[in-house]
Amino acid sequence: MVGLPYDCLANPLGAVRLTFEKAVSSGLNPSSSDGSDWGALDLFNQFLFGDDGLLSVKYLQPNTLVRFRGMIQDMLGNEFYVGAYKDGSNWRTNKYSDISQCEVELSPDMRLWERRLLYCVPVPGLNSWAEPSESLSNQQKTMASHQREKRPRDGDEVADHMEMESNEDCQDSPITKKMKEEGHPSSSSMQHDIVNDKTALSFQPPNSEMNSFPCLVKVYDSPESDLKLNEIFEFIGVLSHDSEIAVNKDESDMLSNSFYEDNLVQLPPSKVPRIHCLVHKKLVVGDFVDRSPMTNPNPSLIRGIRDGLLSHLTAVLGNDGVAAQYLLLHLLSKVHARVDGVAVGKLSLNFTNFNKEAASVFGTPLTLTMKDLLPFTQHMPLTIEYLNSTTLAPKKDYQANKLVSGALQLAEGSHLTIDETQLQAGTLNSTGVENARSLKHLIEFQQVEYDFQYYKMEMASDVQLLVLSEGKSNILPADLVLPFQPSSTGSSNVVDEAMIQPWRWFLATQRSLSHSISPEMQKVVEEDLVAARQADRSLGSQDFSRLLTMSRLMSLSFGETSLSMEHWQMVKELERLRKERLR
Repeated sequence: MVGLPYDCLANPLGAVRLTFEKAVSSGLNPSSSDGSDWGALDLFNQFLFGDDGLLSVKYLQPNTLVRFRGMIQDMLGNEFYVGAYKDGSNWRTNKYSDISQCEVELSPDMRLWERRLLYCVPVPGLNSWAEPSESLSNQQKTMASHQREKRPRDGDEVADHMEMESNEDCQDSPITKKMKEEGHPSSSSMQHDIVNDKTALSFQPPNSEMNSFPCLVKVYDSPESDLKLNEIFEFIGVLSHDSEIAVNKDESDMLSNSFYEDNLVQLPPSKVPRIHCLVHKKLVVGDFVDRSPMTNPNPSLIRGIRDGLLSHLTAVLGNDGVAAQYLLLHLLSKVHARVDGVAVGKLSLNFTNFNKEAASVFGTPLTLTMKDLLPFTQHMPLTIEYLNSTTLAPKKDYQANKLVSGALQLAEGSHLTIDETQLQAGTLNSTGVENARSLKHLIEFQQVEYDFQYYKMEMASDVQLLVLSEGKSNILPADLVLPFQPSSTGSSNVVDEAMIQPWRWFLATQRSLSHSISPEMQKVVEEDLVAARQADRSLGSQDFSRLLTMSRLMSLSFGETSLSMEHWQMVKELERLRKERLR
């Protein structure tokens, strides 16, 4: 097989320009083109998903190929750039680059194309074990190859083996040595520059760890509906980290680079790297867990994983088996539909009887357990001072023309533990009142109101909320309130990694299964709900909806997609035990 004419890793722009020139010679007319792909993506798909695979590199040279995983924190609109121009009698292209390969003079043959600008940040609360793996498995290669054959020029296939972090296995590669010798920046040095830049950090999500850094991603040939705020994406593209790019509106700069918006002045290339995206893929919770041990799961295996996880949760919760059962259902919950403003599928949980002593004994192990099991976790210690001073809902900064992130701007599938055990009597100022209202709105409707000063916009969310409090929370009306009743001091949180991996897979995959109720079971459920209503007139539609959600989650916890009589009885028994404690 003839090798690729360009090094797609070290010189991706060379490959882009080569394919452009070949397309022009084959009949492509740049004068009538809108900049859509002319075959460059085929070349990169061959490189990214070919048999040779792709290794990571530590030292990142500008204009090389990189991968970035992050959440879309802000959408900066569109940008026009000089996409094609004539160099003498030959057509050239500037696609996937900030700077043209040679000086461009104003000409009627110049063609302006358009690209989207996305400000992307590290996924808030991403735990270290969920960082992408260094290598691409054969199964992933096969899947990527199949996707490429099905949609050969689509930009949705993304390799799982390319990143901006270090790889010990390839530090001695010729490319790495050459970059190191030439003094090109490494990911750690770029991170150091960004940490010291207050402008870049002002748009960083609160509580995020700087194990990565924000990027300005420039997207080409992608429908607007494919990319949405707060979604997690994996981008593979050309890295631009050139400190010499002048960000101004001088005409010559606009000809050689692009038409920068005012807000990009706040994000200089020397501090916020640019990635010119070639391919991208939306990621979900399941993409952050290791799927390899569970290639062919069966009901017996799933039941064994469930039993092991439930035993672990019971031990962490001081042998409170009822609390462990509810916590398991809570961890499997997700919003799977929205009907008339109701987020169907959510199951927030409030453990009461968590006084300061219980919080010190069980709170920390429980928080660590969440971090071990789930890819994205956050912990919020709720105090009067915190509510009065922090920013929870994102706000629009019109002076910088940027959306300033808040603590509640979280990715889909995030878990948030709210600790009220330190909350004491006090007075909330206007900020505190607004923050309390934002938390209440999130737990009730799974929505966060973004503040655009002149108006507020509700953004859908899908966050699992666990509340720890001494009495029933007055701020956060959870779907389930359960008095915590441990019978021991809990056990060590240290668990073998081989045991944790199946639990992670279980929680990530079972929550996404479809579910149905057969006509026979539907009749049984309806009769039981009518009987429950006759026995207790205080029961309403919210109580019935919660029971149906719990029955769905109970079935999914056993790997079953249809409600059985056994699991319905288990849900009713759990609710009976919970109501006994509430009395």
